[in-house]
Amino acid sequence: MIAVVSACAGIGGDVSRAATDGGAPVPALDSQQITGERSQIIEGLLNRRSVLDSGSFAQVADAVLAANSRAAEADLRAATLRAEARQHNWLPTIGPSLSLTSMGDFVTQLVVEQVLFDNGRQKAERDYAAADVEVAAVALAQDTNDRVLAALELYLTAEQAKARAGVNAAAMERMRHFEYVMQERVRGGVSARVDLQIVQQKLNQMQSDMASDQEAAASALSELGAMSAHSVAGISGLSAVTAANPSAQPLSVMKAEAEATRSAAEAIVARAGFLPGITATGSVGSNGSDGGLNVGAANGFGFGTGASLEALAQQQAAAEARVGQVQEDANRVLRSLEGQLASLQRQHAQAQTLAAQAAANYDIFAEQQRAGHRAVPDVVGIFETKVRTEREAVGLRYEIARIELQIAAQMGTLVNGEQI
Repeated sequence: MIAVVSACAGIGGDVSRAATDGGAPVPALDSQQITGERSQIIEGLLNRRSVLDSGSFAQVADAVLAANSRAAEADLRAATLRAEARQHNWLPTIGPSLSLTSMGDFVTQLVVEQVLFDNGRQKAERDYAAADVEVAAVALAQDTNDRVLAALELYLTAEQAKARAGVNAAAMERMRHFEYVMQERVRGGVSARVDLQIVQQKLNQMQSDMASDQEAAASALSELGAMSAHSVAGISGLSAVTAANPSAQPLSVMKAEAEATRSAAEAIVARAGFLPGITATGSVGSNGSDGGLNVGAANGFGFGTGASLEALAQQQAAAEARVGQVQEDANRVLRSLEGQLASLQRQHAQAQTLAAQAAANYDIFAEQQRAGHRAVPDVVGIFETKVRTEREAVGLRYEIARIELQIAAQMGTLVNGEQI
């Protein structure tokens, strides 16, 4: 009995030293499981490459990742420690026992219990803990990708607003010139004051749109700055989003698979509680030593045992069915995003064509106005159309980038595996 106690104490010491050896921080993701096997799910996360190049998108991503509080990483480390603890559940358990006899005497004992046969319960507990680590790892990857996506969407909002404001700013000088011409024509009695008011109204609307865009850009940049480790004010422009690896699996599907494995292990643990197991016990105390074998089930048998076992079987089937449902949902989301992307690309090409046509029409009207064949309000109307189509064409570029980033986030490819 003493030998068993000593062996258990020795193993516990080795585990403690291994966990703190050298004091070096443990990486957030490690595909090497406590069991010695490699996790295919975590390996898949580590092998992912970011679709962001070294341009502005990557700079924004680096800034927000440096300030990430990484609460999901704490959950992953907790799951890893639980898996490490479960890995030794096959060893004997040792604990003191203190009881009061009918004579008023205290009896102290040291009780050792060793499970000999448990219908696979302890192995299922270890499998559950390992799957729990995988679930936490995928959750961390989702959290990291979602954070980067949120930051990049704020950045795109700011850049889109600044680009639209830039279109208006470039048009303001021409609109002020039209206002001046109309003022002179009204002063000279050539045009009615209502024509001047129409031009001024269009000028005021253009100024209001520009001010709204500038405010939207400032608000988005302020929010982005709050989640960044350093200033992102100097970052500007769009950068390329490369195509994701076609073999990459959506993170939601990976998480569903890990949860299905965990659910199956949980069902086996619960099922073992209804089946008889064998346990060896021994005790050493003030009244001498004792030992024996115990046969029994943790949950016992009752009239509802059969239904409970059937429910556990259905639980496993439901977990597997959820993987298929999540896969279908992920495919639907991706197909929807791909459809939106194709539509936006078509709209952008059309918007560029319309903007070019509007610019050509304005040039013709402006030339006719200088020749005295067109009224200024007519030319102002064409100029307003030109500015509006340019704003639409500029804005669609950022909407296209937004959808590309959303697709990458679904696939979990906004961040390199080692950055998670």
